Amino acid sequence: MVPPAHADIRFVVRAEDNGTRLDKILAHNAPEISRARLQALVKAGACQAARNATTDTIKDPAWRVKPDDEIVLRVPPPQETRVTGQAMPLDILHEDAHLIVLNKPAGLVVHPAPGNRDKTLVNALIAHCGDTLSGIGGEKRPGIVHRLDKDTSGVMVAAKTDAAHLSLSEQFAAHGRDGRMRRSYQALVWGTPLPGVGKVEAAIARAPNNRKKMAVSKHESARHAVTHYQARESFIGGQVSHVACHLETGRTHQIRVHMAHIGHPVLGDGVYGAGMKSRTRHLDDAATAALTALERQALHAQLLGFEHPATGEAMTFEASLPDDLARLLTALENTR
Repeated sequence: MVPPAHADIRFVVRAEDNGTRLDKILAHNAPEISRARLQALVKAGACQAARNATTDTIKDPAWRVKPDDEIVLRVPPPQETRVTGQAMPLDILHEDAHLIVLNKPAGLVVHPAPGNRDKTLVNALIAHCGDTLSGIGGEKRPGIVHRLDKDTSGVMVAAKTDAAHLSLSEQFAAHGRDGRMRRSYQALVWGTPLPGVGKVEAAIARAPNNRKKMAVSKHESARHAVTHYQARESFIGGQVSHVACHLETGRTHQIRVHMAHIGHPVLGDGVYGAGMKSRTRHLDDAATAALTALERQALHAQLLGFEHPATGEAMTFEASLPDDLARLLTALENTR
């Protein structure tokens, strides 16, 4: 049974662990707490070690333990979040004691932030999950381990325990390289990507002239980013394409930035596809009306697969295109 996140961690160092770093042995004895959180607690003076009848406070995560050291790490209870719960309808695809999977609608912000202080997914999860929320990081809050942009719809997962939060965070950090996680998106983009199946590998950083935008960059702060795409079908003589995208990394606005970088921005994207407004002249009245009604980027997180943190079971969840995107796709299909 996993101990609660605020229970003190107590153990005696075994002979075979002689010379092990303090943070490493703490992580072994408290797998439900992230190593970063353990290191922060040690640096804050929360760890004591008794050796040869002398007890000292250890503040160095790299301190080496010796056999028979008695280690005590005092883990404070989670701080109550200042975000209040707000009952909101949620499209729940799966829920158990460890996690919740839902289909996020377009227009819903994930985290409270300036300009969106309430009515976010976090507010909704606090109201729905109550005291079962993850306390990882020292704050009692829903275990958000990844995000979707406000105007991107689709499948999301949130953790309800510290152990689930840690496992899911590790899976997202691995970006599917270990075979546990899969993420697929559906998008409608301007033009037809050539080749029809390809990979965009271009690092992403904050745009230097607009901190709210991301951009392909060679700056030292840029983070490695890879998006795989496959063009499914084209419409209006190749003016618009339906594309499937698979993430190898998960950077902010990654698909939107990468598709714009190769000259095929997502339809309705006012941030990265603003220069494509003239292309709407190629659409017929029905498609133009559907695109105008969309009022967002034509991007949907269709599939999310991961390993269940508690059972190890491979789980896959899908969300069909929402009505606004389905109407736009139908209108484009009728132009053929």
